[in-house]
Amino acid sequence: MRCYHQAFLLCMVSTFFSLLYVFNQLASTLEDGDGWDLNEQGIPDRRSRDTGHLLRKKPGLAGLRDRDEGLDRKRSGSEVKEHGDGRSHLAVVACGPRLEETLTMLKSAVLLSRKPLHFYIFAEDDLQDHFRNALDSWPRTVQTKFNYTIYPITFPNANAKEWKKLFKPCASQRLFLPLILKEVDSLLYVDTDIIFLQPVEDIWALLSQFNSSHLAAMAPEHEEPRIGWYNRFARHPYYGKTGINSGVMLMNMTRLREKSFKNDMTTVALKWEEILMPLYQKYKLNITWGDQDLLNIIFHHNPESLYVFPCQWNYRPDHCIYSSNCQQADREGVFILHGNRGVYHDDKQPAFRAVYEAIRKYTFGENMETSLLQPLEASLQTTTNTYCGRASHLFTKKLKQSIASVQPDVTQRR
Repeated sequence: MRCYHQAFLLCMVSTFFSLLYVFNQLASTLEDGDGWDLNEQGIPDRRSRDTGHLLRKKPGLAGLRDRDEGLDRKRSGSEVKEHGDGRSHLAVVACGPRLEETLTMLKSAVLLSRKPLHFYIFAEDDLQDHFRNALDSWPRTVQTKFNYTIYPITFPNANAKEWKKLFKPCASQRLFLPLILKEVDSLLYVDTDIIFLQPVEDIWALLSQFNSSHLAAMAPEHEEPRIGWYNRFARHPYYGKTGINSGVMLMNMTRLREKSFKNDMTTVALKWEEILMPLYQKYKLNITWGDQDLLNIIFHHNPESLYVFPCQWNYRPDHCIYSSNCQQADREGVFILHGNRGVYHDDKQPAFRAVYEAIRKYTFGENMETSLLQPLEASLQTTTNTYCGRASHLFTKKLKQSIASVQPDVTQRR
């Protein structure tokens, strides 16, 4: 009996100290709650800068409602036409020398989307005017397809410097989007090095495929375990067999805010705002890829909450650098190109760079077949000495269809 009593006492003591640690971290976060006062942080008043966002319990298209007529739809230099069938909400975080790359991503979204967009741009102070000037300089016909709100980089006061420097400058900002954009139901977050080859509304529509447990969607980090990073090197829990990549992350943020997450720090399930700091403190010496690793840990313990979409929605050099290993892209083409590791700006993966440069150099209003698609196909022909170059027909397969959908006369001439 004595052994059972000792074991029970040991479990009780362990549980007590586990709870004490978690609540200590939570209390530290709550004490610095004034860091989330958006007005003090200089975030624009949404009543004058934003269109307003009605809270929706249902995900995606099923939860979209018409905006109240009285809402102010204006923003500097542009006015979005309401189509009644909703808009896609796209967020990006830009720090350092990411201005042009971010604008190229936004440009690809606007070029190929048939439905209106709203951009949530989180940027360092010295980039904000550059974003405004660039977006407001786009042709009026283009501006009617989107509106935008610019936000400063905002972290909790506790450990703000650590959060900002985690992995890449400001990358961990994505973890706090549900806590900042409290009135936004669903959101597509993308890294700055994303190029859309298909309309944004197509990935937005995946929200309607969520079941009642899903609250986020991402693609696997690897398709081939033999070259996987997490399954070979990670020193922390991760999702599934090869982990997930957070460069393209679709979220039902209403559900995310309401969910209590299982974890390995305490038997008590924690809300999103409660789990981030304790999780970081526990694993900060064991994580390599920053906030992506934290997301992997969270969904390792809550796998039922994640919807995994195919690799064609987040196609990276790893999918073709040695051989083609994204079967969905082989069949249907690449939907979203993710040029991680800086491949848009060096010569390591010229096929990826060719796509980026084609979008960047394209002039609004010109024929997209002759001024974008044909020059891109010519550039890709020069990259066939690389594995990704040999698979570059996959980069234009869906792009051709997307251009045809927004510029129907293309198919008639080809």
